[in-house]
Amino acid sequence: MKKIAIANQKGGVGKTTTSINLSAGLAQRGMRVLLIDLDPQANATSGLGIEANEDNCLYLPLLGQGSASEKIVPTSVPNLSIIPSHMDLAGVEIELARTDGHLTRLRDVLNEPALAEHFDYCLFDTPPSLGVLMTSCLAAADEILIPLQCEWFGLEGLAKIVHVIEQIRESGAAPNLHFEGILMTMFDGRTNLSKSVTEEVRNYFPEQLYKNVIPRTIRIGEAPSFGKTIYQHDPSGQGAQSYQAVADEFIIRHLPSS
Repeated sequence: MKKIAIANQKGGVGKTTTSINLSAGLAQRGMRVLLIDLDPQANATSGLGIEANEDNCLYLPLLGQGSASEKIVPTSVPNLSIIPSHMDLAGVEIELARTDGHLTRLRDVLNEPALAEHFDYCLFDTPPSLGVLMTSCLAAADEILIPLQCEWFGLEGLAKIVHVIEQIRESGAAPNLHFEGILMTMFDGRTNLSKSVTEEVRNYFPEQLYKNVIPRTIRIGEAPSFGKTIYQHDPSGQGAQSYQAVADEFIIRHLPSS
């Protein structure tokens, strides 16, 4: 089971939207996917039409009580399951910070043979911060995918999270953490700003930058309010087509090297 963190400490960049729709896109292509909502705001949970419930989040497993596999809930998308979030996860930030080995706690919780046997990919929707939950998630992940809004302030946030990746590697908690990619979101091809920011990212991270981009559309923004993926809400629209293309690119990037 490959674990991928969808992460950016900056809010409003399309992180949760990408977590939901990339997970669903992979599931539609026959991959067995587990989405773990680690943001106490539980937007990925509600965005898939699941009610946030304190009994189904990772709060207790992270504190050594119960297992992650007990918290898995099916979604309306075939092949896609979720471990929901709940506001109680905010308390984990404080409680885990007081414990030894808090960086590796999530990785230990997910080290269940049953999870590896039942899923091909595990995607994490992370909170928009650099707290304990975010760093624990990066330490548990094999790879990180960074959604980046097409604005200049986004570049500052990118520099910060790249620095955090290096810190996690150097700490020894995840020495092999792979910087998998950067996905440009809220792209508006009519503006020079979107094109300029994308080109700037390409100059510094040519291998990591995804060829496909996610456009700024109303349908993508409103889909979570209906508890639906973009494929369910507007299957023939530009947003669905874009996320389908990203899912296809993701799969190609993960094909074994010949």
